[in-house]
Amino acid sequence: MDIPRIRYTKTADGVNIAYQVVGDGPFDLVFVPGVVSNVEVSWENPRWARFMRRLASFSRLILFDRRGVGISDRPGGVPTLEQRIDDLRAVLDAVGSARTALCGAGHGDGAMAALFAASDPERTSGLVLYAVPARTSWAPDYPWAPRRDELLHAIAEGERRFTERDWCEEVAARQFPSLDPTDELLDFFAHTMRLSVSPGAFADYRRTALDIDVRKVLPSITAPTVVLHRSGDRVVPVEASRYVAQQIPTAVYHELEGIDHNPWVGDQDAVLDPIEEFLVRLWTEKPWEESETDRILATVLFTDIANSTAKAIELGDAAWRRLLLDHHARVRTQLTRFRGREIDTAGDGFLASFDGPARAIRCALVLREAIRELGIEIRAGLHAGECELIDGKVGGVAVHTGARVAGEAAAGEVLVSSTVKDLVAGSGLEFEDRGLHALKGLGDWRLYAVL
Repeated sequence: MDIPRIRYTKTADGVNIAYQVVGDGPFDLVFVPGVVSNVEVSWENPRWARFMRRLASFSRLILFDRRGVGISDRPGGVPTLEQRIDDLRAVLDAVGSARTALCGAGHGDGAMAALFAASDPERTSGLVLYAVPARTSWAPDYPWAPRRDELLHAIAEGERRFTERDWCEEVAARQFPSLDPTDELLDFFAHTMRLSVSPGAFADYRRTALDIDVRKVLPSITAPTVVLHRSGDRVVPVEASRYVAQQIPTAVYHELEGIDHNPWVGDQDAVLDPIEEFLVRLWTEKPWEESETDRILATVLFTDIANSTAKAIELGDAAWRRLLLDHHARVRTQLTRFRGREIDTAGDGFLASFDGPARAIRCALVLREAIRELGIEIRAGLHAGECELIDGKVGGVAVHTGARVAGEAAAGEVLVSSTVKDLVAGSGLEFEDRGLHALKGLGDWRLYAVL
């Protein structure tokens, strides 16, 4: 089997990411990797290789192992969705891709593809989502997913039995229920699984996936999207993709026959044909050439000095001005460090936007300590949502929501909306539930304090 050349690129934080480029089609397509991924070993399986080469027959196909998986660096810990996006961006930069379509499948990886499309629309030509759930565990308004306690039990059992050959084969059999129990693919998948990720890391990835919820992201996706799902999928219920297709304004939905979860098992062409048709037509029409991006998913951060009026009276005008100059310098230093963009400054307050919610939270936490050294406290509020781009600045309801969240924060407190909390799974950040708050003109929102 001819294995495409493996190359490496390094992310901004120094992680080596393995990638491959296959084919020379007129447009780029990234197949977003899962936890079971090894860009070297996978090509040894004829069915996987056929699926990828078919994709490469009409595109320039880009494959990579995300950090912690396969033959990429394993720096420890489960990467956040935004770190996975950083891995993707590093690969796109390395291959000179200014705009790409993305194909995401299954838990977590499809969520990452959706988040990239919403937060970087200028770089996204199209989106393919195959059997992608918006969240992993049951909720009152998401009743088709398994209960959290059931999933935690299964994860613990999997970690205990990971080294057992028959357990890996059981996992493979659940992914590919249409296969005969003697099919060699079951053994190959189990082998690839062990070469992709360690037992503890596999369990950690699955636990982290329980906290991922991108439902509020989906309406922000503006890229043309196709959603596919096999009606008898035994891993992700078909209701998950029906929901996703309803929430993305640009989505076209294809429900296919079959019971296998992985797209490259079973009738491959039934999956590949609509993908090829969608992407080739998209590249022919090039809708992005006729429209400008005026909406983007972003995380907004509001900060201001608590009890500023009393402090200004206490210090007097001259000392207060000096304090503000020092405050502003410290804020701007940290915005640069965490890739934040200053949008507006008024008095002692700042509005900034970020391309990742975890970075925004960490910036706020560092700012709190840096400003505390000046003998004052700030309060901070964060929200992630669809923002309007107006003269290069962000505006709209998401910005108003962020301002309302900040208004509920106490001195020295970093307060976030539930949307932000749902997007930082695996970050290691801890939160305390502050309950429901009635945000003026925006209804009730559940807010969380960052600990």
